[in-house]
Amino acid sequence: MIIACKPFDNPNLRNTLIEIKRRNEQIIDAVSKDNLISSGFDAKAAEKAQSTVESFKEFIEKNKDELTALQIIYSKPYGERHITYEQIKQLAEAIEKPPYHLTPDLVWQAYEKLEKSRVRGEGPQKQLTNIISLVRFAMGESQVLQPFTETVDERFQTWLREQERVGQQFTPDQMEWLEMIKKHIYTSLRVDMDDLEMAPFFERGGPVKAYKLFGQRLGGIMEELNEALAG
Repeated sequence: MIIACKPFDNPNLRNTLIEIKRRNEQIIDAVSKDNLISSGFDAKAAEKAQSTVESFKEFIEKNKDELTALQIIYSKPYGERHITYEQIKQLAEAIEKPPYHLTPDLVWQAYEKLEKSRVRGEGPQKQLTNIISLVRFAMGESQVLQPFTETVDERFQTWLREQERVGQQFTPDQMEWLEMIKKHIYTSLRVDMDDLEMAPFFERGGPVKAYKLFGQRLGGIMEELNEALAG
């Protein structure tokens, strides 16, 4: 024990240890309140956001006759806009190319900075289909910028109310399938018969189960939902 403590008999070593401790000490004040030194509008951030929004609008204007998704949104009335996932993907890839170098996330963030009161957050799982919401908002067709999934949810509830108004009631099993169709439209924009062969439909019986639940009305219901939710 005496041998182990012997190095600490050196005053220089002890002083060095004290100095190291002093340099690395961190005092945490858990009592005093922080005082705001300054606050204000970030002009540079706003300028950058405005530039992003203007670039996005310019892109839409210059490509509205070139890209199929934009052609459909511009030329077709609500309910007749049959946009495919591939067309949306093509649109998203196009805005990433020079001279724009944009992404849906960047445009969304820009609108959040400029028009926060009219923008609803995208949530933890951002969807490529949000670009539809961005285009509609930029065109002035939508007064609120919200995730595409929220728009689909709202339209789904409207469709259900219309069905109830004409006397159509759905069983719990049918509602489960309608919810699956709705969520498929979240990311794929539409649902077709072939989709019923894939997850999550297949795990719940696939086309056979769907026909058992809805009968001959199945095809009509699917097409109604395609037009009502994503049109």
